[in-house]
Amino acid sequence: MLPQTEPRSAPPAAPVPAAATPVPAPPRFVTAGLAPHLVPYTAGLALQERAADRVQRGVDRGTVYLLEHPPVYTAGRRSDPAEYPQDGTEVVAVDRGGKVTWHGPGQLVAYPVVRLAQGRGVVDFVRALERMLIAVIAEHGVQGVQVAGRSGVWTHADHGPLAKIAQIGLHASAGIITHGLALNCSNELDAFDTFVPCGITDAGVTSLSALAGRTISPADVVQGLERHLAATLAEFAA
Repeated sequence: MLPQTEPRSAPPAAPVPAAATPVPAPPRFVTAGLAPHLVPYTAGLALQERAADRVQRGVDRGTVYLLEHPPVYTAGRRSDPAEYPQDGTEVVAVDRGGKVTWHGPGQLVAYPVVRLAQGRGVVDFVRALERMLIAVIAEHGVQGVQVAGRSGVWTHADHGPLAKIAQIGLHASAGIITHGLALNCSNELDAFDTFVPCGITDAGVTSLSALAGRTISPADVVQGLERHLAATLAEFAA
């Protein structure tokens, strides 16, 4: 009879490594509509509202909408009715910063609906968007500048007076940004003669096409703007 031996205990199981926390995807870019598929302004507001709700609920890190609007005037929180168009054209009051402006075909609009990272303020974000836009228009041979005390991007065409080529107006609630920026690409500039654009009386308005001497449409610019804006959001979006 063989001697009995004590049963061997099984070796301890190797610890199961904890599952890695998934890294949230960066804000996604959506081309919501370029000419001839223009996005009504109220539809653009609805897109932003739904995107902000997703960010608030932690569903995603945000959405950037790229689009063109049909002709529309909008008035920010600091608008003066005396600066409205004097022909009775409807003006849509909105909760962004800034004053009265125009959107329409030929103007590329971007709405970056994101939450700002901790320590990043709205003014910091505006300055970063200005630098981003300056890089975008430089790719088309146009030099832009920042102007102290004024938002947006400006140009000195032929060393002449200042002219605004891009505008920025943001709204922040609980750190979430809505509204955004507009870059004049191939739009006619006559609409800016009917009101006081952005409350500025001592400077003009221009476009990429006017400065470059050739037609540069939003479709020609949208990929470059997406690339540069994605890099900015990598630094500023939570």
